[in-house]
Amino acid sequence: MKVLVTGGSGFLGQALCRALLARGDNVTSLQRHHSPALEQMGVRQVLGALDDVAAVDQALSGMDAVLHNAAKASGWGSWQDFFRTNVLGTRVLLQACRKQGIQRFVYTSTPSVVHQGRHPVAGGNETDTPYASTFTAHYPHTKMLAEREVLAANDAQLATVALRPRLIWGPGDTQLLPRLVARAKAGRLRFVGSGNNRMDCTYIDNVVQAHLQALAALQPGSACAGNAYFISNNEPRPLRTIVNGLLAAADVPVVEKTLPFALAYAAGAACESLWRLLRLSSEPPMTRFMAEQLSTEHWYDCSGAERDFGYLPQVSLDEGLQRLRASLSEHTP
Repeated sequence: MKVLVTGGSGFLGQALCRALLARGDNVTSLQRHHSPALEQMGVRQVLGALDDVAAVDQALSGMDAVLHNAAKASGWGSWQDFFRTNVLGTRVLLQACRKQGIQRFVYTSTPSVVHQGRHPVAGGNETDTPYASTFTAHYPHTKMLAEREVLAANDAQLATVALRPRLIWGPGDTQLLPRLVARAKAGRLRFVGSGNNRMDCTYIDNVVQAHLQALAALQPGSACAGNAYFISNNEPRPLRTIVNGLLAAADVPVVEKTLPFALAYAAGAACESLWRLLRLSSEPPMTRFMAEQLSTEHWYDCSGAERDFGYLPQVSLDEGLQRLRASLSEHTP
């Protein structure tokens, strides 16, 4: 099979490319900058933005399917930048798929599309957990708009599906773990509230597994076509257990200090105002969305993914932490 992976140079993107190549697929990646890692793998690279019609057409030429993983996922930035990448970029891809007769489109979404402030989600499924009606950050808002377009595009010619993996981590992580470690070492890491709120997370291999299983099951008229699915390790645990497990795997002292939600939320609002006033492009140390996410119970029912394309996570949280520790130890000078 010939598969286009958008954002193939990123953490999840590289893992998807690696897994596709391992099963014998021909893989192309569309991303902004050349990746030596992808070159070493033998992945064809097309450089360009998601809303670059010419680059998208070139990348999709001859493809059988798309794994649309690329996104602007920062905690800060302008609405225009988020909308251009996450919404317009997705729209261009969908239009190009129709033009070139590509029939399968797997979209990497996020559970944040249903984030409702401090409203807890305890085992919610895709049916009883609707899209959020208000947003305090551009990332979840634009991902929600893009997911809706992806699912609305599903028809007899183009089968689409959206996967919502929760808090991806594992060996090769360039986002979550490095930030946690840096903040912990600097003494700036706190739990918002008690830290005992349960959350989902997902080991990288399980996320890849979900994408490949959804891709295999997806075709016009299939059970998963036109639907969204929560993806996780199916092991909700207190946030402090997850965070301190990751820190321990990196040989970093655990964190015990907490910050009241009201104070964290006020600090987030103040930071956002200051960053806007000074036109800062760096990510603030706290935002309202971050305060809400860190203090609220969020875990999801993945039975829909099991029913419609056979997803059951193969790597447990504890085994994943062991693998992460081994990987970090191997790469530590």
